Amino acid sequence: MNDYTGAHPHTLAGGGDYITHHGDRPVGFEMVAASQILDSRGYPTVQVTLTLTDGDTVEASAPAGASTGEHEAVEVRDGGHAFSGRGVRRAVANVDEEIAPLLTAHGWTSLRDLDAAVRQLDGTDSLSRLGANAVIAVSMAATRAFAHAANVPLHRYLAHLSGAEERLPVPHFNVINGGAHAPGGLPFQEFMIAPVGAANEEHALQMGAEIYHALAGLVRSRFGMAGLGDEGGFAPPIDDPEQALDLLMEAITAAGYTPGLDQVAIAMDPAANGFAVDGGYRISSRIMNSEQLADYYTGLVNSYPIRSIEDGFAENDHPGWALLFERLADKIQLVGDDLYVTDPARIRDGAEHHYSNAALIKPNQIGTVTDTLAAISAAREADMACMVSHRSGETLDTFIADLAVGTGVGQIKSGAPARGERLAKYNRLAQIEATNAHLSFGLR
Repeated sequence: MNDYTGAHPHTLAGGGDYITHHGDRPVGFEMVAASQILDSRGYPTVQVTLTLTDGDTVEASAPAGASTGEHEAVEVRDGGHAFSGRGVRRAVANVDEEIAPLLTAHGWTSLRDLDAAVRQLDGTDSLSRLGANAVIAVSMAATRAFAHAANVPLHRYLAHLSGAEERLPVPHFNVINGGAHAPGGLPFQEFMIAPVGAANEEHALQMGAEIYHALAGLVRSRFGMAGLGDEGGFAPPIDDPEQALDLLMEAITAAGYTPGLDQVAIAMDPAANGFAVDGGYRISSRIMNSEQLADYYTGLVNSYPIRSIEDGFAENDHPGWALLFERLADKIQLVGDDLYVTDPARIRDGAEHHYSNAALIKPNQIGTVTDTLAAISAAREADMACMVSHRSGETLDTFIADLAVGTGVGQIKSGAPARGERLAKYNRLAQIEATNAHLSFGLR
């Protein structure tokens, strides 16, 4: 057993009931190696490979966001000219030169101890010395190592860690991109379809793909050509959110489905940090104050089958969040992303002040899997829903699919039902379903 006894405050709330490994023998690592790879936007990110003492290897790679919250854990980037300063050679070196000797020095009996030791090695609350991009890749790979040592699938190991009942989630497909994820003037960042009425995961993926292709036909016929955003959704030349919502309604119907909260619902991520201006929020040619924006969202909810709004206000506009909660929390899901950055303390504060009734979960925002599980635990203690999420800069790593199933949150977003890095997560969900017929599907 390792002798680490310290813990970062974030780790104290998480953990759960740990599976034993090989008769309580610690999990050991022969080698820890990092490399620089490219993410889905063509920028570098960190990949980590762990070689266990039994000779098997596991790996994980860190995603990266374009739209990031002020309080997220901090990546280490190289600066300079290469990759416009976004290289990660320094973060790779931090894994190879500092984290590797720590992990290989002795065996580890729990992920919590390993994550806490890496946090202590970093020495900052934000992981800014070693880099959150380095640390999360190590933590995800280590989680796979513990699952391997316990001889269980990753999703089942995460269920043991979180104390949750496994559940296959409803995918929320981002099919129209705007904001920081796409060129053009559409202020809202994501317009999603959620097949809440699907019979199972496979059916949900079918519905999402069919609606996506119907939308492609509408966009081509109406606009000629339209580019794609970072997450695989279409980026038509529009600047009015209602135009995007109307396109979704038409596409759902054209695919043979019924728009509605019981079959195919709509979800939005306005990502209001991106259109906040002095004096309020700019939507098309209009600037609205917080009360007017709350009125605007209320009108959209009354006109369209919207089940979820994420980051409807800027992260520091707490009065706006409280106002929207008062208006809509009894009707729809209000999700905090930049507001919470997967931080348990911030989630508890949001629950206390009635800012939202749901939290977005992105492991790289907080930096370790242990802290991610603590964030989900904090939300559940406050009776908040959770949605597991990808980032705009992704890899083929499917960790979040297992995380969504293992923690039983009931909902995930990983972009459009197109592009390999997005489909990797959705196909992993289908694979889990195919080998675990007993698992239920649907919202929590």
